[in-house]
Amino acid sequence: MKAITVTDRDAGTAGMRLTDQPEPSAAENDVVVRVHASGFTPGELTWPATWTDRAGHDRTPSIPGHELAGVVTGLGYGTTGISVGQRVLGLADWTRDGTLAEYVAVEARNLAPLPADVDFVTGASLPISGLTAWQALFDHGRLEAGQTVLVHGAAGGVGSVVTQLARETGAYVIGTGRTADRATATDFGAHDFVDLGTDDLAAVGHVDLVLDVIGGEIADRSIDLVRPGGTLVSIAEPPARQPEGGRSVFFVVEVDRAQLVEIVRRVRDGRLRTNVAAVRPLAEAVEALNPTARVAGKTIITIA
Repeated sequence: MKAITVTDRDAGTAGMRLTDQPEPSAAENDVVVRVHASGFTPGELTWPATWTDRAGHDRTPSIPGHELAGVVTGLGYGTTGISVGQRVLGLADWTRDGTLAEYVAVEARNLAPLPADVDFVTGASLPISGLTAWQALFDHGRLEAGQTVLVHGAAGGVGSVVTQLARETGAYVIGTGRTADRATATDFGAHDFVDLGTDDLAAVGHVDLVLDVIGGEIADRSIDLVRPGGTLVSIAEPPARQPEGGRSVFFVVEVDRAQLVEIVRRVRDGRLRTNVAAVRPLAEAVEALNPTARVAGKTIITIA
């Protein structure tokens, strides 16, 4: 099969290559999926799990990418709840070869049904952005109606979903980004927008919840904006300190089939959109995923 592989830990996306690799087989409780569309998170090339298996053994050349939408072509021993020919979406395991390939072997529990009226590109854009947003707001942020949420990177793949879910819940949403992000952030539902290049972030005042995807100085400054009883939730890095009278949380997204089903339901109902900025075929993936080619929003690679 054709797949994108990486072998050089220091090369980043410049080290990606389109290669021929053996097709995977399904282990116990696995399925094999013919991948129709795949997402990619650039930061994963810095994760230890990209380069080693669960036991810490080197597994290069490794296939990156974890988000997928496709069709099940094979079942491993003991696999239940999924059938051959079924359309699915989900996340490949962090420590196994990923989804920038024609086929991937993945644990069945990591997948959810993809209805026929949701296309593969949309399906592949949902797992990380959707689950991260859901878990940040509801599992870790404990969002309630009437609260105020500050969403950093509101025009991005995660931030745009956070904005929509928070607004649907009844929160007042303040998005942040650069000047060029304003229109996108407001289009996805932000009530207000802070330009991190020109505006005073402190002028936002106190908020109930901060969703941080940036880290660094922006995260540090945001801690002081959390009102007593509020929360800062980060997916970028562990916060440097706790807000006064509040709390801070760093988390890594986890697969949750029930949450994926809820997210897909909102897409079907027209209540949720994903921010897909570019769609490119596997043959152009190396070029498309290079940092110089990146655009605000998600780049989805089509495969089948």
